[in-house]
Amino acid sequence: MLRSCAARPHALGALRGLSGGARPPAGSPGPTRRSLFFEAIFPMDCSLPKPSWSKDMRLLFDQFMKKCEDGSWTPLPFYNYKAIQNVHDFITFTHGCSPTTAKLIDKEQLSQAQIFTESFKDGLGFEYVMFYNDAEKRIVCLFQGGPHLQGIPGFLHGGAVATMIDATAGMSAMRAKGLVMTANLNINFKRPVPLCSVIVINSQLDKIEGRKLFISCDVRSVDENTLYSEATSLFIKLDPEKKA
Repeated sequence: MLRSCAARPHALGALRGLSGGARPPAGSPGPTRRSLFFEAIFPMDCSLPKPSWSKDMRLLFDQFMKKCEDGSWTPLPFYNYKAIQNVHDFITFTHGCSPTTAKLIDKEQLSQAQIFTESFKDGLGFEYVMFYNDAEKRIVCLFQGGPHLQGIPGFLHGGAVATMIDATAGMSAMRAKGLVMTANLNINFKRPVPLCSVIVINSQLDKIEGRKLFISCDVRSVDENTLYSEATSLFIKLDPEKKA
């Protein structure tokens, strides 16, 4: 398995797309009819292959893109963005759900914030792409952890693995119910993950009880022979009508 992680000279902020539409294959020019506003806010899909991806990462990506051809799987795009409008929308929604919590949000700081998993330069931190299977209510995340995510020498920090488990399980919940927040996340770490290796995170929606979504995850090696972690989680759908 390849262990190299090449770095690129710029950082990306990102927003994971929730739409189910498939994007063009890698290398395709994609839609050409875009407004200047769209170009300014969403200039590129950051989940497409990068030079910093290892051979394993690229091979898995190509395999899942092949699975997408029959419509059983859908790639989830990840876009660069400027969060001005998103900040306003988030604060408005948060105020509806919890006026007390909304008062704690600093609008100026939030407008300058970056998504945690996209705060590293390419190749140094979180490199990942997600695919969704609607029939199975399952999301698979291909994740390559860069050298700036090291815990003990030569291995990924457990918090980096936990972050990606939360992100993948959370995306499963969002696909099912919209905007959610993590209420509980239990992880059993079986083995340490080698730094810069590629792992596969499988997330499964197990059941829904009202606003509660129960989701399980496992983290495995590319060949699926090594189990690194197992997790169960509970997410709560945010409800503006339910005051906190």
